[in-house]
Amino acid sequence: MKKIVAYTLLIGFSLLFIAPLFWAVTTALKSPQELYLFPPKWIPSVWKFSNFAEAWNIQPFNLFLKNTLIVTVLSTLGQLISCTLVAYGFARFQFKGRDFLFLVVLATMMIPWEVTMIPQYMEFNYLGWINTLKPLIIPSWFGSAYYIFLLRQFIMTLPRELDEAATIDGASKMTILLRIIVPLMGPSLILVSVFQFMSCWNDYLGPLIFLNDQTKYTLTLGLSQFKGMYGVDMQSIMAITCLISIPPLAIFFFAQRYIVGGIATTGIKG
Repeated sequence: MKKIVAYTLLIGFSLLFIAPLFWAVTTALKSPQELYLFPPKWIPSVWKFSNFAEAWNIQPFNLFLKNTLIVTVLSTLGQLISCTLVAYGFARFQFKGRDFLFLVVLATMMIPWEVTMIPQYMEFNYLGWINTLKPLIIPSWFGSAYYIFLLRQFIMTLPRELDEAATIDGASKMTILLRIIVPLMGPSLILVSVFQFMSCWNDYLGPLIFLNDQTKYTLTLGLSQFKGMYGVDMQSIMAITCLISIPPLAIFFFAQRYIVGGIATTGIKG
């Protein structure tokens, strides 16, 4: 009986969360006459799949997709490299003030991005980076406190005997990292990659602040172009929203096993 109640509740909540996605898909397939009917019509009379191609061609979304891929790939690569190096240093090296410095790094997670937004804009403006993709890419190459914490916790679960055996064989610290530690960090690195991909792919505020030229826009900014002064092209918004939601959903579907494994193995040892 308890299982029946539990599964009933789970199914009910899943339908509650699926409903907005279903509404977005059906709205993207509707004709303009059916968009604002009351009561709302969930299933369109005619399924207009051409709405997706028409919405994609209204704005230069091929260019927006290219910009988004550049930002996402380079930012994710930067986070992986920088956070792995820093996490390895905190997990394996002994130096004065290490724990205090690690606490300072963790403390930066409590600072909202809105607090540093204006100073960052002033800094990037001084460097001449405004209206370029650099403000969206280069900061990722200096690490993230959250990702550093995740990777550091995972590295600390690996036995030090591996490092000692490699050192006896003449391996340097960098060789140990690249040939022993990194291959064992697969689940955690995939976890960081997925999180960073989601963050960059869905980022709207960053591109909105730093980009002015439409040729530099990302997909999220391109989506906002359907909102005009006198109306909103809801049909096109839903169509593009469905299209740009496919990559994150696909990545999460194929990487969910590694995400669960990566989270489960970070925090075992402190």
